[in-house]
Amino acid sequence: MSEKITFLKTTEPFNLLPEADLQAVASKIQEVSYDRRELIYQQNQTNVEGLDIIVSGRYEAYILTSENQKKSKQYVEPHHTYGAFSTLLNKGKSMLTVEVQKNTLAYRIPPGYFKELCKNHNEFYQFFLSAFGKEMLNEQYMGLVSNPEMNIEALSFDRYFVRRLDTVSPRPLISCNINTPCHDAAKIMEEHKLSCLFVEDNGEQLGYITDIILRNKIIGGQMHSATPVKDIMEGPIYRIDSHAYVYEAVLLMFDNMIRYIIVQENGEDIGVLSRNRLLSDQAQSPFVFIQSVRLSLTVDELKNKWAQVPEVVYQLLTRGVKSEIVNQVITNISDTIAQKVIEGVIHEIGEPPAKFVFMSLGSEGRKEQTLKTDQDNAIIYEDKANEFREKTRKYFLHFADLVSERLDHIGFSFCTGGLMAKNPKWTHSLSHWKRNYNEWIANPDHEAAMNFSTFFDCRYIYGEESLVKELQAHIMEKMEQPSEYFFSLLANNALQYEPPLTFFKGIKTITKGDQQVFNIKRAMTPIVDLVRVYALKYKIVATNTGERLEALRREKVISEEDFHELMQSYYYLMGMRLRYQSLQIAHDHDEPHNYVNPKSLTKIEVVTIKEIFKVIEKFQQRIKIVFTRNMFG
Repeated sequence: MSEKITFLKTTEPFNLLPEADLQAVASKIQEVSYDRRELIYQQNQTNVEGLDIIVSGRYEAYILTSENQKKSKQYVEPHHTYGAFSTLLNKGKSMLTVEVQKNTLAYRIPPGYFKELCKNHNEFYQFFLSAFGKEMLNEQYMGLVSNPEMNIEALSFDRYFVRRLDTVSPRPLISCNINTPCHDAAKIMEEHKLSCLFVEDNGEQLGYITDIILRNKIIGGQMHSATPVKDIMEGPIYRIDSHAYVYEAVLLMFDNMIRYIIVQENGEDIGVLSRNRLLSDQAQSPFVFIQSVRLSLTVDELKNKWAQVPEVVYQLLTRGVKSEIVNQVITNISDTIAQKVIEGVIHEIGEPPAKFVFMSLGSEGRKEQTLKTDQDNAIIYEDKANEFREKTRKYFLHFADLVSERLDHIGFSFCTGGLMAKNPKWTHSLSHWKRNYNEWIANPDHEAAMNFSTFFDCRYIYGEESLVKELQAHIMEKMEQPSEYFFSLLANNALQYEPPLTFFKGIKTITKGDQQVFNIKRAMTPIVDLVRVYALKYKIVATNTGERLEALRREKVISEEDFHELMQSYYYLMGMRLRYQSLQIAHDHDEPHNYVNPKSLTKIEVVTIKEIFKVIEKFQQRIKIVFTRNMFG
């Protein structure tokens, strides 16, 4: 008995219990010994027999995939426990598959008594909840827990998101020389049953022709059939590695409005895939929905399509698709709608008098759009001679006004802060935009910091992408020697929103109507802001928060552990936010919002969110030390 008490006193969290309770625990302990290696629990199938405290030897716990692969393996060593999460949060079923090593001894506490201890000793209970929250920052573990009836590899989600391109057989890449007459190129296409023929010179692929290009330019354009293919070919050519996912290829095609992509293996071209080939593989894919958006002809049709997006989002999330992928799908749909609207306005009022780019800002610029969205956009147009400036500006302000009105009609409401191209303040020439950034960087104040943050998250939607790239290059050049105060102001944005944790690590709420809620968007904001500051500091031009984190990890600015904690925290909250908004629209027929009632959350969600808030607090403290010493001393 005394030996057991001595052991418990050196084992967390039993060392938190009063002496009398330790004696009671010791009296309830059952000794379990194993003299050979054996399987004792199967994930989500076997009931655990209590809380096991390893005395000697060890347990090996892991997620077992449908292909019998062991993922997220962990070892439960002496003075550590197994069975708490299963007992408290999974109706007694083992969270993981567990094998015991031979010559292992464990102290087993009955599940009912363990629950009683948790009920009577809050600090003891919180130890296990906190440990569980940390486990939920592991993506595979979270996937298993979120879908307890299925293991991580057997989730029933869209094949686009689990299949790689090496499972799809590309067609051979057939080429012709740049000087080949078009009538001969058409014969090659007929012979090989091709709709796309690549054009090469000295073994280098320079462009391509398609049956549509031949029809439009040779027949429709009344060009001679002997015209060399170099005169009608189009480009550029896009390539993707065979180990990429199918969804990555489809999104790349939609983003760049192309129908064909070359597949590579070890840097060598191995074949070509068409968008139709990938889309026809699954009729219910969200990418087929994106294709249907592209085929819409009127603003009302586009409005109807946008109204269907919440149901698409809900289906993707319930089928296990990652929230960062769902963000990409929403972004692609909204980009497609904006592009269709812009094309319609240009067709109506005539071609623009100068090259321009229509760009998105803020969350849309980061490709992190949700279902509660307003318009954040701006226009850059090329500088014109003095005599054309007024005419050029008049055109683009009229153009912006029409685009914005139609987007509002479709469901992208006006920005209450006026961050829209229809606001004359945010439609300017390239030189004017450069002066804006120069002023924000050289003479920073709180408004300048806010403007800079918003407009640093800018992304091309339509027009001349080179204008955005030139502006970004200018920003990076000006960022070579910014004042420390400039970074202090930017970092201060990441400190404005405190994670909603109470002193006792509960979830802090505000009153909204007759409910106590927290704002999930505000809870996520510090991650966006602190990652943006680091991206600026290290000259990273990516706009997406996940892509910025990837780049910071590659540059070894943040550790692997930091990367995984921030990625999982951010996209866990994003997934919850999207799920709630899609339900509000599609099922409750209500306007989407960002408020969450903690009482509506499961135990698992509550402990995970608390741990995420602790992660955010930790990184806020770090950014305060690194960037804001001038401000806070």
